[in-house]
Amino acid sequence: MFNIEEELKKLPGKPGVYIMHDKDDKIIYVGKAISLKNRVRQYFRKTNKTARIEKMVSLIDHFEYIVVDNEAEALILECNLIKKNRPKFNVLLKDDKTYPYIKVDVKSEYPGVYYTRRVINDGAKYFGPYANPGAAKEMLDFIKERYKIHQCRTLKERTRPCLNYHIGRCLAPCMGNVDKEEYRKQVDEIIDLLEGKTDKVLKDLERQMQEASQKMEYEKAAYLRDRKQAIERASSKQKVSNISENSIDVIGIAKSDLEVCVEIFFVRGSKMIGREQYFYNDLKDMEDSEILSGFIKQYYFDNPNIPSKIMIREEIEDKEAIEGWLSTELGKKVEIKTPKKGEKLKFVEMAENNARVTLDNKEKDKSEILLELKNVLKMDILPRKIETFDISNISGEYMVAGMCVMQDGVIKKNLSRRFKIKTVNSQDDPKCMEEVVTRRLKHSIENPNGGFGKLPDVIFADGGITQIHATKQAIQNVLNEEKGLIMQDRKINEQDKKEKLEAIQKTLDIKVFGMVKNDKHQTRALMDENRNELPISENLMKLITRFQDTVHDTAITYHRKLRDKEITKSALDEIKGIGNAKKQALLKQFGSVEKIKQASIEELMQVKGITKELAQKLKQ
Repeated sequence: MFNIEEELKKLPGKPGVYIMHDKDDKIIYVGKAISLKNRVRQYFRKTNKTARIEKMVSLIDHFEYIVVDNEAEALILECNLIKKNRPKFNVLLKDDKTYPYIKVDVKSEYPGVYYTRRVINDGAKYFGPYANPGAAKEMLDFIKERYKIHQCRTLKERTRPCLNYHIGRCLAPCMGNVDKEEYRKQVDEIIDLLEGKTDKVLKDLERQMQEASQKMEYEKAAYLRDRKQAIERASSKQKVSNISENSIDVIGIAKSDLEVCVEIFFVRGSKMIGREQYFYNDLKDMEDSEILSGFIKQYYFDNPNIPSKIMIREEIEDKEAIEGWLSTELGKKVEIKTPKKGEKLKFVEMAENNARVTLDNKEKDKSEILLELKNVLKMDILPRKIETFDISNISGEYMVAGMCVMQDGVIKKNLSRRFKIKTVNSQDDPKCMEEVVTRRLKHSIENPNGGFGKLPDVIFADGGITQIHATKQAIQNVLNEEKGLIMQDRKINEQDKKEKLEAIQKTLDIKVFGMVKNDKHQTRALMDENRNELPISENLMKLITRFQDTVHDTAITYHRKLRDKEITKSALDEIKGIGNAKKQALLKQFGSVEKIKQASIEELMQVKGITKELAQKLKQ
């Protein structure tokens, strides 16, 4: 058995990474330390700790650690372990948005320029992210219009050039019509433009234009003039600051009672080319410096777009280690700055103000939805947790159910659950609904800290009055069962029984409503247990429609998975010793189960992995 006090005494005073596990051996936190002995012991001392750390420590069953040579190695290992295990109490990037980038495949003989949402370490240069996809496409269109680069995804030799060559949009490298050096000059100019070095680009264009003019190459001079003017127009739209550095990321934080928003601005050559936002609902009591440190490590890990400078409000504890790591990754110096005055401080304040506005707007949208739901459903409390269920089957076959959760007005797909129907043997959707809701409620009552979390404030049944009645019956089933257990408990007195009965009654006081669809299978309204349709706003209707569609997709996807699995089963699946590889090999050799039946033992043994014993089993 792991004795925490004894293990703390064994900790070395060396740099390394510590890994906290819960009783199920799940990793719940990963951290790094210059001295493992000093750092890990802090968690178990009786000092003032935040509620979040208190909760984490209460869940620690055992820990392990990995000793490394220095803090830089510890930092990289920490990032790797966090990315792989996604521990509950670490700062994690949860945003599922994929922002667009502009990619220049500089490793190619004749580089192309592309729009992409996938950033990989392939040696190409990526520019972005662009918060607005339209801005990325506009920039790409500008490049294609003003530079004669190839626009094919794969550059292959051709017998004749494509249309872009004939209309003056490409130099046709596929035909060998352009010198590599001349083509590369264009690409270098595009890279300078995407990096925000427009002053350099404009000076070069001015010089080339004058040279062409002096040589009386007026058509070339006019082309260069148009390109210069277009860049000047594009550049003037983007200017947001007098800061002269070419590559800066600015990070701001805002907090509310429910959430933390981290907003990051991407500034390249005094021009803001995009921004991203990340939301966390479990970091409210963390220090800003701790959030920033965790965010920076996770955000720039495996990210090819490392800036030369990162600007933040708070000093972070492991600043030097992170700067050293990022500098090694980029191949040149990276600084983390906390400006105190001037233009740079204004930029940090702008990121913070935008994070606050973003968070306020999100909170406002949530509050409005929750308040409307509270009023529409005539509830005394805000319906912060709503669950919905849907049944899926075909003529009583492969019967399953899906469950989805809406928390604080946001549909949480990661909290979705799937059920196989266990007690209903015929097509009876209300009985299936009763079974599933009963099982779900019992999960939380028997294990309040389990995967289902706390009980919902409201249940939306996917359907009308029949499904409402089935859901209410499920609640009553659980209530009756719990009351019976309390009354039979001889270890508690009558007063305690009374209090427990009142508590369970209150716990299972869950409101139930139906989500009704029209003849076209579109969400029409919410319905109460008296068949009254409740008037709701267009925004709320859209949210409920999305909620209903999500649970329907969850149920039907699971149903299809089970059905497809059953369809692909064969008699071979019932034979011990025949796994998937041997099954595939047999079917490949003979074509069908029927032909396998007809084969002799000697013929069966010709298949790789089929021994004489297995061949005899197959024949039998």
